[in-house]
Amino acid sequence: MLRVVFMGTPDFAVPSLERLHPLHQIVGVYTQPDRPVGRGLDLRASPVKTTAERLGIPVFQPERLSAPGEFERLQELRPDLIVVVAFGQILKQNVLDIPRLGCVNIHSSLLPRWRGAAPIQRAIIAGDAFTGVTTMKLVLKLDAGDILLQEKTPISPDDTAGTLHDRLARLGSDLIVKTLERLDIGTLLGEKQDETKVTYAEKLAKSEEWIDPSLTAEVLDRRIRALNPWPGTSIRVEDPAKPGTFQRLKIKQTRLWPSLVGPTSSLFERNGMILLGTPSGCLELLRVQWEGKKEVDAAGFLNGLHGRGHKLPLKVSV
Repeated sequence: MLRVVFMGTPDFAVPSLERLHPLHQIVGVYTQPDRPVGRGLDLRASPVKTTAERLGIPVFQPERLSAPGEFERLQELRPDLIVVVAFGQILKQNVLDIPRLGCVNIHSSLLPRWRGAAPIQRAIIAGDAFTGVTTMKLVLKLDAGDILLQEKTPISPDDTAGTLHDRLARLGSDLIVKTLERLDIGTLLGEKQDETKVTYAEKLAKSEEWIDPSLTAEVLDRRIRALNPWPGTSIRVEDPAKPGTFQRLKIKQTRLWPSLVGPTSSLFERNGMILLGTPSGCLELLRVQWEGKKEVDAAGFLNGLHGRGHKLPLKVSV
């Protein structure tokens, strides 16, 4: 049994903490400070803090690990190893040097592919057939440490960033258990990353929600799934009541029809389906939401149009 300090913040880190808790002595959990959320700006604890308190583990929430006294407090916990899962702070070399077995990170890609902030989303957008999780030794350079273990999983045609996130969180929790097991008995040395195969997963921007109808249906389908749940995807659709002006239509769920042909950059109806025509294939819009309105299925969308005396097709703008 190892003395472990666990550092993590979001939902992705929770399964790993839960799996490690009965197997090792978790001497402390580090997580981000409570943050104000919602209109009332009420303080909310991170998912990792909530889990740690439920498990009876001491919680530490420094704004910065480099703040006065924080290094000494971490030293006093005498960890054999520090596990880092989406913590949200960069660890400096003096912290990396504290545990005798080093610091181990779970990263949600098959490194060296997709180092960086948004590996799940970028893998879907790129059309990767597989992704996975990697445990690695933490070093100062971002996601560049020696690879310890990896677990692979296919990206299905129905996967969103949300579904893949949850699956990788579970895989990561299994992998960190195996990793600590082998580090404890000294049978896991790690392997250098191949720098010629490195790709970077740029952080998502809110502006990426707008999709370009001049792209193919297959490319749009990948983007819509990759940006679900955040930031979501939207298109600009001609306002049927004011021709020449455009409204935001949020796309909630789609189905890909790669061989279907229809008018490009247009929403049209066929056999009760709402379809977005592209230069190659069509996207069926299963669930949508006009800005300021409630989310509806295709039938609800069409009924709303017909009830106001309007009908498809409608132009879609970039």
